[in-house]
This record gives sequence, C-alpha cells and structure tokens, in this order.
Amino acid sequence: MQLPRHVREAIEDRVGEVDSASLKRAAAEMSDAYRAGASPPRVATAERALAYLVTRMPATYAAARAVLRETHRLLGSREISSVLDIGAGGGAASLAALEEYPTAAVTLVDRDRALLEAAHQWLPQARTIAEDVTRTATLDPHDLVILAYSAGEIAKLPLEKLWHAARVALVLIEPGTPRGFAVIRAARSELLAAGAHMIAPCPGEGVCPVRDPDWCHFAARVERSSLHRRIKGADLGYEDEKYSYVALAREPVAPAPSRIVGRPRHHPGLIELDTCTPAGLTTIRATKRDRDRFRAARHAEWGAPRI
Repeated sequence: MQLPRHVREAIEDRVGEVDSASLKRAAAEMSDAYRAGASPPRVATAERALAYLVTRMPATYAAARAVLRETHRLLGSREISSVLDIGAGGGAASLAALEEYPTAAVTLVDRDRALLEAAHQWLPQARTIAEDVTRTATLDPHDLVILAYSAGEIAKLPLEKLWHAARVALVLIEPGTPRGFAVIRAARSELLAAGAHMIAPCPGEGVCPVRDPDWCHFAARVERSSLHRRIKGADLGYEDEKYSYVALAREPVAPAPSRIVGRPRHHPGLIELDTCTPAGLTTIRATKRDRDRFRAARHAEWGAPRI
C-alpha cells in the first residue's frame, strides 16, 4: 500500500524546504511516541509537519484504506456523497475515502493550518476548516464522518457531536496499541448504547469479549519510499501499520458473521485462526485432513471475515 503517486511526489518536493537533520529528529520523536502508545508531539513546526507527511501519513492512509474498503463492502449500495474528515491532518483518510467514493464532496477539519494547506495541494476540491473540533458547537451533517488517528489526542471525545453529524456512518481509527484500542472500545460501547449499529470489525453488538492485557488490532502493510527509509533510517522496504477501529451505521447493517483477529499461525499440517464471533473469541484449527478448509485457511488473512 502506498499513497497515490501525485501525493508522494508533492511531499517529496517539499523536503528541500527543511534541514535534513531536523527532519530526521522530528520523525524519530513521532515514531517514539507512537511506539510508546502516547500521543505524538503536536504538529506545529515545519519540521514536524513534513516528518508527519513523510513517515506517518502513508501509514494512516494504509490503515484508512483497509478500514474504508471493508466499511464500503458491508454498507453495500448505501449512498455516500459527502465525507467529513475530523483531525484530517494531511488528508490521508479523505484520500482513502475517495478511493471508495470518488464523487463524494470532502470537508477536512484540523487545528493545524500547515497540514491543511498541504492537504489542499492534493485535495484541491476539498473544503478545509482550521479549527479545534472540541470548540465547535455543531458539525455540518455529512454521510460519512471519519476520525482517524486523532481521537486519542482529544481529552474528552465529542462523540455525541460526531454521531449527530453522521447521516450514514461514523468511522473511528486509532493506533493498534492497548491505549488506542481502549479509546476505540470505549467509543464503541457509548455509540452502541446511543443506538448505533455495527458495521465492522465486530460480528455482533454485544459486550466486547477482548480482555486486558490483550487488545484487538489489525495490520496494513505500507510500502516505504526511498525518502521514507532515509528519514527513518530504515533498511526494510515496508512496515506493518497496526491499527484498531470501529465503523458504525445509522441504520442496521449485516456485519461479517465472524472475523479473524490475529495473524494466522501456520504449523506442519495445521493452521490456527483466532476469530471473534457473536458468541465470543474462538480458535479454528484447520488440518490437512479437511482439505477444503485447510486450503481456505492457507489464504486467510488477519482482519478478514472467517473462512
């Protein structure tokens, strides 16, 4: 998974505007914060803004693409003609949404003007609003409301306001850390109690069966550009972005009957799949003796509906 080519090229054109050492330092601070499960440094300086665009925006885009692809699949033909991207940053989630709903009108809201100005370069048709969502009285209704990688930075998440703005669906995405999942799980409980309906990832609307110290998360593979590798001092040409999410709908949706919630474990003649079902967590063991099931398990992916 990569950012669209025109976005990558636009970001690379900006690199010469910032000192290389400062850019690497800002990227390291951001990575350290994400690994520690803490809120990253607030994007304010030119170095931090560019470090975000180079190193974090591709990961945010990859996670949002995976989530919105599954959301679209389960929503089916429900019309999404407008998208509200809260805490939009450089517009990664909006870019992902436009892959699923290419004709949708997009509104980006973020308190960081520098990132919104950057987003306008590759999303010139989008409306941008530079303000703190916690300080706005209301939000204009949109079919799809997305809050990606910013809920954990808000002390008191205005869920009622976000849900009120979502005509069709609300999607929340956070880093796949215990802290990120805790934010998602709390939002899930509150919104279901308010009458929302599950889209994904959960197969049901009951109490989440995941218990501490475990947490529910998924992974999206991100292809690193040469610039990305240079700034992060990385050797591998890819990284796996871990994320937690919940997608909820205004009207009832038929969710997946179950979902694979861990990386499949392959053993000689045996594949184990950890799954979440309406009845709770269970492990599927597919052996070679059941040829069809074993074949299906070999192709099963973390985050996909059960085989």
